[in-house]
Amino acid sequence: MRATTLQRNKALRGNATGARGNAKKVAGRLALAVVAVSLAACTAPGGQATTGGQAATQAAAAASASPKPSSPAAGTKTAPEATAALQRTMADVLGSVVAANPKPATADITSALTAAGVPARSLEVSAGRTPTGLEVDSMEAAAVQAKECVIGQIRDRKVTVTVLPALSNGKCFVGAAG
Repeated sequence: MRATTLQRNKALRGNATGARGNAKKVAGRLALAVVAVSLAACTAPGGQATTGGQAATQAAAAASASPKPSSPAAGTKTAPEATAALQRTMADVLGSVVAANPKPATADITSALTAAGVPARSLEVSAGRTPTGLEVDSMEAAAVQAKECVIGQIRDRKVTVTVLPALSNGKCFVGAAG
C-alpha cells in the first residue's frame, strides 16, 4: 500500500511540474497575444500613412549613410547572429528616424528600414493614425527573421527593440496589415 502511495505522489509531483511548465508557456503566449492585439489596434486597414516625405528622405539618407547590412536571410550568418544583426539595424534606423521626426509616418519608417537592407516582404509597420484620424501613441515596426519577429517600438521619442516568436501564420502583427 505504501509503495502505491509513493508512486502516486511521484506521479502527481511530475504532473504539477509539467503543469507549471505549461502555465509558463501559456503565460508567455498570452503576453505575446496581448502585444499582438495592442499592435493590431494601431494598424489601420490599407496601411494608411500620413505625410512626412521630408522626414522620410532625411531618415533614408541617414540610414544609407551607415553601412548597410546584408539581407538578414542572406549570407553565412547563423539564425541567432542574423536576428542580432537585424535587432541592431532596427534600433539604429528607428533611432535615426525618431531623431529626424518624433512622430514619423508609416512611410518614413518603411522607407528607412528598407533602405537599410530590411527586406520589404518581411517588414510590417503599424499605422500612424487611427481609423478615426487620431494620432497614435506609438509606432511599431517588425521584421520576420527565421521564426522570430524583431519588433521595434517608437514611443515618447524612445526606441525599444525586442525579439518575440512569430505568429503561426509567419507574421508578427495581428490585424488588417497588408
